[in-house]
Parts: sequence; C-alpha cells; structure tokens
Amino acid sequence: MTNRIPFARLGRIAFAAAVTVLATSSAWAQVKIAYVDPLSGGGATVGEHGLKHLQFLVEQINARGGVLGGQKLEAVAYDNKGSPQESLVQVQKAIDAGVRFITQGNGSGAAIAISEFVAKYNERNPGKEVLYFNYAAVDPVLTNEKCSFWHFRWDANSDIKMAALTNFMKDKPAIKKVYIIGQDYSFGHSVRKAANEMIKAKRPDIQIVGDELHPLLKITDFAPYVAKIKASGADSVITGNWGNDMALLLKAAADAGLKVSWYTYYAGGAGAPTAIKQTGLDHQVFQISEWHTNVPAPEMEAFADSFLKKYGGASQQGWWYLRMKNQLDMFASALDKAKSSDPKKVAAVLRDMKWRNSLGAEVFMRPSDHSLFQDMYISSFGSGAKHDEEKTGWGWKTVGVIKAQDTVVPTTCKMVTPN
Repeated sequence: MTNRIPFARLGRIAFAAAVTVLATSSAWAQVKIAYVDPLSGGGATVGEHGLKHLQFLVEQINARGGVLGGQKLEAVAYDNKGSPQESLVQVQKAIDAGVRFITQGNGSGAAIAISEFVAKYNERNPGKEVLYFNYAAVDPVLTNEKCSFWHFRWDANSDIKMAALTNFMKDKPAIKKVYIIGQDYSFGHSVRKAANEMIKAKRPDIQIVGDELHPLLKITDFAPYVAKIKASGADSVITGNWGNDMALLLKAAADAGLKVSWYTYYAGGAGAPTAIKQTGLDHQVFQISEWHTNVPAPEMEAFADSFLKKYGGASQQGWWYLRMKNQLDMFASALDKAKSSDPKKVAAVLRDMKWRNSLGAEVFMRPSDHSLFQDMYISSFGSGAKHDEEKTGWGWKTVGVIKAQDTVVPTTCKMVTPN
C-alpha cells in the first residue's frame, strides 16, 4: 500500500525545507576571517588596536558592496594571550566555528605554530582547507625553510628591514658604538643575528658594546636595562621590540635621561610616541615601516583620518598598518576573481597577485614563498610633522625610501603546491 502524505502536511514540509535552505544560505552569506592575537596580557595594547584595524577594513569593504556579489565579510576575534600554544587552541576554535581564513601578526613564535598547524590540518582535511594571513610576524624562516602554500606574509621580513636600517646607518659617521637589545624569542633572535652580521659587514669600525635579549612581554621596568645601555657608552641602540616592550623601554630611557639615537622596527606602536616625546629626542628615533601618517597620499590620508575619528579613542592612536589594508583589499579582490570562498582557489589567485595600493604604488606577491614586496620607509619621529601621534605634537617624517623591487631577497623556500 502506498503511503500518502496529506496535502496540508506536504505544505508544511515544503515550508520547513525552504526555511532550511534560507538558513543555510544565510550561514554562507558571510565570509568570516578570524583575528588571533593578544587581547589580554602584555601584548593587548597592540592586539586590540590591530583588531580595530580589521574591523574598520571589514566595515569599509562591506559598505562598498562586500564580496562575491553581495556577501559580507565578518571579523571574529580570538584571544591567543600572546602564546603559541594558546594560538593553536584559538585557531581550532575558529575552524570548529566554520572559519576558513585566519589572520595573526603579533609574535613569530605564534606565527610559526599556526602555519605548521594549518598545513597539517589541511593535509588531514582535504576539501576543508584553511588559509593563514600573516600581517606582521617577520621571522625570515616563515618564508624560507618553514614556508607553506597555506601561509601568506604581508610584511617585509626582519632581514629586509635590518638591511634597510643598516644601509641608512652606515652613512652616519657619528655612529661609533651600538647596543643591541631585543626580545628572547624567534623574531628577537633573527633581529639580533641580522644586526650583528650587517653592521660588521657594512661598518666594521662600529663597536657593538652590548647585545642582549630579555623575556618577551614580561618586563614591567626597563630601568636596569637602560642603566646598562648608559654604562656601555653607546651612542645608538638597535631594537626590534614591540608592544609594551617598546613603550616601556623608551619610557625608562626618558626617565634616565638616556640621550642616544634609536633604530627600531616598531617605535610607532601604542605608547611609544608618547615615550619618545618624553625623551626629548627630536628626530633621533627612527623606524622602518611600509607607511606612516605623513607619507603624502590623499586616498590613504583620508582613510587614516576616518579611522582616527572612529577608533582613535582618548589616546588618539591612529592607523598603523598599511600592510593589513593591502591584505584585506587583495583578499576581497581574490575572492571575487576566484568567484569562490574556497581557500585553495583564493590562494591560487593571491599567490602571484599584483596590486596598486592606497599610496598608488604597486605591491606584488612572490609565488615561490608567498611574500609580499612593497616600498619601505625609514622615518624619524619629532617636531614639524603635519600629522602627529598620540596628541604629542610630534609625528613621523620620511628620511629614506626603499622601492619594492629593491627589497627583494632570495628565498630558500621549497614550496609544495597541493593538487
């Protein structure tokens, strides 16, 4: 006997099926990107501000129509507490929540752990792959011996940055004695190694009068370290410190009246501009970066001003990372070109992409190691700048530019491209 379904019940089944389809469509109507960085602990100041960057970029992209014909991007925050181990816990949480795109930048130790985890996960889960976008972790190993098809780096590695800084320093005859100080983890070790090697090669007459590492984001008072710098007779300091380790080091230098020149990677981070002003070192603190607020570019200037008004807060912390804007703009374009949010298809588009950024300059991704190359700026912090930082009245001024093609270095990456 044939089972017959009453017409009214059939209607209810059809309606329920339609609701299920709509719910499923709605779930896929957003492309999620997980932000895995410190939102508590010593790295929280930079982690929280980086999250504001991502949220603002997502808002901007969604306001102009989103991606893939109207889908919206969504930023989802995960606190890794600055720990490589906790990073993996949070990445797994993101994957379990259906996120297929991860971004992280603060800490190369965490970056290495995430990159290796993602590669292993993708190998075990074909068809459910994940992409990792690294916007700031610059240990060279990530695009050399530990490179991965699933990892893309949007910042210049620490060797490129140190080459630029030491090329600038070698033409300053007043530099006689240099003190190297950094954080005791993979990135700090790479900065220390590059600084030693490049100074000795380019200016063998310079004395390295100090060379030490300290615990990462654990020091609350850098006075003992500054006392050693002062006692060494150094006229210049090289550091890759970031987050509280940069701001507190400069604050201790101001308190001690240490009058040296500083050559840094991240003196533009939270609290550091205020500390520089306190030192009174007008245009004696230098930074290597892909952009700063006084690079003349109307589009980027308007963008940074909009961000400052919305997310600057009481301390008036402005936009830091052009590289994150490059990352999200290129990601949105790759989604549309791939006509898919499948990470493997997006990676295939991104890996050799060329892009004209908000400065009007061309940046390009190298397919052999998934490194982005872009113009780099050496700038000094002090008086006379159009845009200031943290209400100090001081701002960044360009003192040197390295074009993207001149930052290209060889890679030892043996990229394994999945079928």
